[in-house]
Amino acid sequence: MILSGFNRKRFAVPALSLSFLLFTLCGESFAAGITVIPNWTTIIQAANFLILVFILNIVLYRPIRNMLIQRKEKIEGLEQTVDNATGDLAEKETTYASGIRDARKKGMQEKDALINAATDEEKEIIAKINADALAELNAVKEKVAQEADAARDALMKEVDTFASEIGAKILGRAV
Repeated sequence: MILSGFNRKRFAVPALSLSFLLFTLCGESFAAGITVIPNWTTIIQAANFLILVFILNIVLYRPIRNMLIQRKEKIEGLEQTVDNATGDLAEKETTYASGIRDARKKGMQEKDALINAATDEEKEIIAKINADALAELNAVKEKVAQEADAARDALMKEVDTFASEIGAKILGRAV
């Protein structure tokens, strides 16, 4: 028969005292045939033993058992706290990782938006510079064409003079 902890505690003291009484009241001990004759001191020793067990149970064993129970409860509470902290830590790590991931995604989107804006602005600036350069090139071409026309007109007025001088130099006489 299996006894629970409660029933085992109830039977411990009577079982110990009964075994002590039987052992002390038996007429012979098992060592080398020595004969023990029980007298009134045996009853006093048995009573002393029972009183000592009772006092030790109150003074020593119960407080130790209570301390062990309290320690066990405290350890279980600490284990529960550790389990809760571990779960909270895992949850916080997940939240932290998702926060980092979201921040990176947002940062990359902002970076791409800034790059696109800078590219558009660069295209506008380059288009403006090209337009200004083209306008300046056209202005320079017109100016060069006007100067060429002016130089041509000036040279056309002096063509006859130059032709006579060249002819005179080639022929060696005046024409």
